[in-house]
Amino acid sequence: MTTQRGGARRAGLGMMLAFWVLFIGLGTWWLQGLLEERANPNAHLVDAVDGEAITLQRNAAGHFVATGRLNGRPVPMLLDTGATYVAVPEALARRLGLARQGEAWFSTANGRVRGALTTLETVSLGGFTARDVRGSIGPGLADDMVLLGMSFLGRFDIQIRGETMTLRPPADRG
Repeated sequence: MTTQRGGARRAGLGMMLAFWVLFIGLGTWWLQGLLEERANPNAHLVDAVDGEAITLQRNAAGHFVATGRLNGRPVPMLLDTGATYVAVPEALARRLGLARQGEAWFSTANGRVRGALTTLETVSLGGFTARDVRGSIGPGLADDMVLLGMSFLGRFDIQIRGETMTLRPPADRG
């Protein structure tokens, strides 16, 4: 009888351990999803296909962040109407095989930095795609976050109201 109790106790402890491992794993997965949603509430735009207006929501930090595509590759983008070019971090530029087309100085929030100019074959956000977009390769940019500047955004009509930014195809300027 003692052997049966010992086996039942071990089985019960094993089941309790399995429960807590599963509970912590699912909780971590859920929390990670919640944090990613707060950082990039517009990640769903990466697979949009139409050219209709798209509306982005600000993230928890107050920025417009979305997942777009550079030369067909999905990347996180910070929409920056104060940036002249689409600015690509140096490490990402190497992975994408971007060609340097001359050196340049850039004025950034952190001061002047030296970088390179480049041309991006395609830049996509939501259902919008632009070809032959001027870009810059910045040595001081962190991670893989691309600054989506006016060399892309300027091709569309932009409206910012409160917590949303709406991009539309350009109005007929006929």
